[in-house]
Amino acid sequence: MTEFGPLCTESYGSRRARCYHPLPDGHLRCLPDRPEAQTYRSIREVFMSVFLPQGYPESVSGDYLAYQIWDTVQAFASSITGTLATQAVLKGVGVGDESSTVAAATVTWILKDGTGMLGRILFAWSKGNKLDCDAKQWRLFADVLNDVAILMEILAPAFPAFFTLIVCTSGFFKCIVGVAGGATRAALTMHQARRDNMADVSAKDGSQETLVNLAGLLCSLFLIPLVADNLPLTYTLYGLFTILHLYSNYRAVRAVCMETLNQARLRLVLRHFLRWGKVPSPALVNPEEPLLLGNHRQLRLILGAPLHTVVSSTADFQKALEGNSSNYLLFFNQAAGTVSVMLHQQAGSVDVIKACSHALVLEALLYQDVAGSSVERESLLDLQRRLREEPSRKDWTTVAELHQLWDSIFPIFLIGLMSAGWVTDRNLLGPEEWRVDWTMNGKKNL
Repeated sequence: MTEFGPLCTESYGSRRARCYHPLPDGHLRCLPDRPEAQTYRSIREVFMSVFLPQGYPESVSGDYLAYQIWDTVQAFASSITGTLATQAVLKGVGVGDESSTVAAATVTWILKDGTGMLGRILFAWSKGNKLDCDAKQWRLFADVLNDVAILMEILAPAFPAFFTLIVCTSGFFKCIVGVAGGATRAALTMHQARRDNMADVSAKDGSQETLVNLAGLLCSLFLIPLVADNLPLTYTLYGLFTILHLYSNYRAVRAVCMETLNQARLRLVLRHFLRWGKVPSPALVNPEEPLLLGNHRQLRLILGAPLHTVVSSTADFQKALEGNSSNYLLFFNQAAGTVSVMLHQQAGSVDVIKACSHALVLEALLYQDVAGSSVERESLLDLQRRLREEPSRKDWTTVAELHQLWDSIFPIFLIGLMSAGWVTDRNLLGPEEWRVDWTMNGKKNL
């Protein structure tokens, strides 16, 4: 049968190319690009369709595969140590002990669950709004705390007098882990989903985790008989798998390359910009981002501060308004080590980025050497000298001059951010919800 040249080609994302040929009888003949590899490709594609988001790899971020590989390893290690902990807790509540009562075991278990529920509510209330901003740090924190909780459960049977207290504390920690881990996983999933496919990415992540947990359970079936009455082996396995778990978590969060700015990433970007006059890309900044909570904060920054906490007189408020055309007001208290930023009701994401970077420039002038700066070096050195000469004086002139200087620099900085690939229409800087409207009758006054 005579066959004509190809009519069209078809592909599924970056995979599975096909070529369609017209036949003399009017039908179309479909030919794969490499017929000899069809069996292998079919198996691989079935696996990908079950465990990877539709359209992979184009439908997810570039760091997706590296993160998921290490996340899979850590999930396996956590499954093994979790099994060791479960065995220890069951032994502690009296499973296999004829002298133990069902009522006592039930009470212990209820107290453990109740304490955990309380911990979940308290942690979500106190830290829920911070989990998006520092998702990588809180993710690592959650996994470290999870290992501490598991260790407490493994050691609990060795202290029968304090067993209930130990398992309740462990349950409290584990529920904190559940809140922090779940919230940060959602934040990372939002980052990885690039085609409005967050639900698909999350569902496939769940499938991957289920498969890994199943593998962990199968391994546990062989380990449990070995460690049932062997404490040294239990502790050894816990130590080995905990090391693997922590290392895998570190590699997983380090693999994440986020394009949205939080305070840690903005501080690194700004430092590079002031030093070299160029904005670094997310790929250069993310590997340098600190992964421990609370590091590298020399000034306490309050974004979206309420007016009554920073202004006590009309004169101070009017001084802050003088010559200010931005959608924020910055108040500096060097004695308290705080920078408070009041945001206007019309302040958008770019305004928040500008305000936060303004505060970080002030931090750099106070605590860093700007002599090597390639951006407005002389002006920055003069401001730094004046800020350090009289640290106890509230010098509105110096603060106002810094505001004017940053107004002239920020447009260049903003263009650099967008050119380098940073997202500016949203941010993870974590401003509070307080907003002030100081524009009345078309002018700024009281």
